[in-house]
Amino acid sequence: MTPYENPELDLILSELPALIEKNKSLRDILLANLAIIGETPSPTFKEENRIRLLLDRFTELGLSKTSIDEMGNGVAVIDGQGGDNNLMIVAHADTIVSEKINHNYTITPDEVIGPGVADNSLGVAVLATLPYILQQIDYVPQNNIILVAATRSLGRGNLEGLRFFLANSKLPVKQAISVEGVRLGRLSHKSIGMLRGEITCKIPEQYDWSRFGSSSAILTLNEVINKINDIRLPKRPKSSIVMGTISGGNSFNSIATTASLRFEIRSESVQLTREIAERIDEITAEVTSGAGETVRLDTFASREPGGIPFSHPLVRSTRKIIQELGVEPRLAPSTSELAAFIDYNVPAITLGITEGEHLGDDNESIRIEPIYKGLAQLIAVIKAIDGGICE
Repeated sequence: MTPYENPELDLILSELPALIEKNKSLRDILLANLAIIGETPSPTFKEENRIRLLLDRFTELGLSKTSIDEMGNGVAVIDGQGGDNNLMIVAHADTIVSEKINHNYTITPDEVIGPGVADNSLGVAVLATLPYILQQIDYVPQNNIILVAATRSLGRGNLEGLRFFLANSKLPVKQAISVEGVRLGRLSHKSIGMLRGEITCKIPEQYDWSRFGSSSAILTLNEVINKINDIRLPKRPKSSIVMGTISGGNSFNSIATTASLRFEIRSESVQLTREIAERIDEITAEVTSGAGETVRLDTFASREPGGIPFSHPLVRSTRKIIQELGVEPRLAPSTSELAAFIDYNVPAITLGITEGEHLGDDNESIRIEPIYKGLAQLIAVIKAIDGGICE
């Protein structure tokens, strides 16, 4: 047997077609969970209603070890047969969608449409459905499986929920899987360095028009953006500055007194991430001194680069599982929950469940058919970890 041959993994691969068919038979249960979870607003810092609903589903499925911790994370444990290790499956419970938005979902034969359905209502629905699927295929894990719906993940949440759990839980995690709604084939095993921030430009409401400077906060922000674009980034290590959103002003006929830019610095180097942040800080100070207006930089989220290597058994086994499903693995670094596991030295990967469109819009949508493969992929990876194949 060569180092890459593994009869136990081959058995798991051979079970994939039957798993897909079983998942198809559970369509109604999964979509019911998705609808009730997705139609419950869960913006960052306001996830409590969704978490309570999820724990009710866990209780209905007979899970006795359910709880909500001090950070609001929803936690449940599927007991193993006696193994001393714990495998963790996590999905972030929050979305970028305001609770003021209509959260009604539309379910057609082919897709589900609604705000936040891909990011990450589907991920939470998978958590809600997973214990039932394992019961239906008569799979009792050797080790315990910890299910966590993590709060405060996105934006200013900065992964606070998951980081709190990992820092305070008495259940040591052997390996972990982060579940995202999209995209099927996604396999992230490394996190890039990241720093996220917001630049806010303000001019006094009673502006002194005789002073030197622009006549609009939008024009001041434009000057900041131009200077940021002039920052020279090296080809190695790979780095980028992502301009995320711009907002400002209230109407056509009034001067914009405030404007803001949300951005993200990404780099394979911690040092370079910090140097770029320092340069942006210098730019905001420079523009403030020149225009006599207020330009403020607020950085509120960060990630450290790291992860497990491409050759790690967890990555190798997962690649084989995805390929056996006829899907091309999409290996790309992540800034998701994976970063929190890296901080605590837990081998982990991020998986996607299906395909989606209009991500981030009110009419965000996911395709139903690929979900069956996505669930089979997740269950197969759980079996591989539980069986010791990924160590």
